[in-house]
Amino acid sequence: MITKLKRIIDLVRNMGWRWAAFRAKHELLRRTGLLKKRFPADPPFHRYITLDEWRKSTHRFFFHSRDTLTIPRRPDEGLAVAFRHLEQGKLLLFNSVLADLGPDHDWVTNPDNGYRYDVSKHWTEIPDYSATAGDIKYVWERSRFSYLYDIIRYDHHFGEDHSQMVFDDMLSWIGSNPVNRGPNYRCSQEMSLRVLNWTFALHFYRHSPALTEEVFDQVQHTIYWHLHHIYHNIDFSRIAVRNNHAITETLTLYLGGLLYPSLPGAAVWKERGKAWFEEEVAYQVYKDGTFLQFSMNYHRVVVQLLTWGIVLADKNGERFADVVYDRARNSVRFLRTCMVDENGWLPNYGANDGALFFKLSNAHYRDYRSQLHALAAALGLDAGIDGSHEDRSWYGIDKLTTQQWHPGNGLHSFYWGGYYIIREPHTLTFIRCGNHKDRPSQADNLHIDVWHNGENILTDAGSYKYNTDAATIRYFSGTRSHNTVMVDDNDQMLKGGRFIWYHWTQSRGVEMTEDAGSYKFTGRISAFRHLHKRIRHQRTIVKEKGRPYWTVTDELLCVPAKMSMRQLWHVPLPLTHKVRIRAEGDDGVAMLPAKYDGWSSSLYGAKEPTDEYCFTTAGRVIKTVVEL
Repeated sequence: MITKLKRIIDLVRNMGWRWAAFRAKHELLRRTGLLKKRFPADPPFHRYITLDEWRKSTHRFFFHSRDTLTIPRRPDEGLAVAFRHLEQGKLLLFNSVLADLGPDHDWVTNPDNGYRYDVSKHWTEIPDYSATAGDIKYVWERSRFSYLYDIIRYDHHFGEDHSQMVFDDMLSWIGSNPVNRGPNYRCSQEMSLRVLNWTFALHFYRHSPALTEEVFDQVQHTIYWHLHHIYHNIDFSRIAVRNNHAITETLTLYLGGLLYPSLPGAAVWKERGKAWFEEEVAYQVYKDGTFLQFSMNYHRVVVQLLTWGIVLADKNGERFADVVYDRARNSVRFLRTCMVDENGWLPNYGANDGALFFKLSNAHYRDYRSQLHALAAALGLDAGIDGSHEDRSWYGIDKLTTQQWHPGNGLHSFYWGGYYIIREPHTLTFIRCGNHKDRPSQADNLHIDVWHNGENILTDAGSYKYNTDAATIRYFSGTRSHNTVMVDDNDQMLKGGRFIWYHWTQSRGVEMTEDAGSYKFTGRISAFRHLHKRIRHQRTIVKEKGRPYWTVTDELLCVPAKMSMRQLWHVPLPLTHKVRIRAEGDDGVAMLPAKYDGWSSSLYGAKEPTDEYCFTTAGRVIKTVVEL
């Protein structure tokens, strides 16, 4: 009981009393049924705007319709294959796994395990996580309608019209998902994405014969109740979640009010959504452009949302607070600094659920260039990113470049997020040494990621799945799947429930220096406080200039007696022959590593084996050389 109480106190201290009070109140409202009453199920149909009125509305989108696009047509076989898969009922889940959903998929059956949700249940009665239902993200994936971009881009580049297919899918979804019932009303972010993606399709097919009054009536009715739901549930994201969900939802409220001004409540959504969006960006994106979720992929989610917001506000003669543009520029700079020049990939750092909401190019999911280039262009910034992708053109960005900024070689420090990068022409060394004032998702402080000639030599394992067995979740989110140090088999932090860690690690100082022959990083963290409150881990990394050669010295302080120090390294199987890793203890004697079968998940829901090397000592110092 005492241990449980201490964990509760630690959780509340980390998350804050506002969070704790809201969670308690929200759970009380849910259990008593009072929350349910705020969200009426199956409301009667009402026409808020006719199709003709919408077509004549004065708001400006990225483009007026497909007829006004000037994007050069490039009929690409890869795009054709993606479209044919959709015609056959196949969907690329999480930009990773091609699933055959079949022609009769009902929108509420989990394709991973066949579980079918009960759409007669109010959304407040649907759990996010259930061993029986499996990972609800498999149901949400198709229902966010991000796959529409493959159809839209196919129609543009091949000069065809599959608007009937698009609107049939929308009507099928509406018929299978009564308002505020079932799993697809469980998450306001998913609803926000559906609104944005349907809006993109409505504008592209604005003059299509398939967009009839009857179709538009059903779509605008559903969009209204989506926005109504998002607005009345916004505090859950802004207080209980406080991550990319809140940015998505507040932006959608602003854009919903901007693009659908005839809907009841639109003026309020627009005004409050804008203010909330500005507030969330200022809080969630730190001063140096790093992001509170400590995740490259979730930061890219924010990059795309910033692009939507900044471009559409500008096209409609509006502007956000200056902090939004400042944090957007610094986001581009941070992510560009972490980018591998050869292929546009970034370290697979932090939680990664496969999200790429608005896929407007043929680039690989792990390639960030098209999204970063679009946001940079919207800001008038040249960040030295390949601009051959389509994203910028789809957003209708025609700004001139007014500022040039490219990351130089050498040391780069992002103190607020706790990232330290050593850039060289063909080598990128990525190091994490951060404080946590916001919730960490993985126990990975002092992790090092190494790239050489575009290959990820020392890797971060990624996330795999958010809802699987406890051992797998602990491996991917825990310390063992990262290139850092463990004490016995203990993670740096104590694992709690889903997405919860106790005793957050904290940085205790960083120094970075450079001399004629090398770069040097030294970082210290407090960690393993569930074992002893004074444990410290210090890591010193020396990178020789112009040579793929790293010396890594790890030292632990105040570790309880009889506990061992374990230093871990993860190398992809195809690259093991390129890497030499050797180590010695504080006595100078060479150590032999144990070799384990590790795992890596570059894409959500998919995993591949890696070699995992572990040096173990009863001492407190390990000095390691990594060379290629």
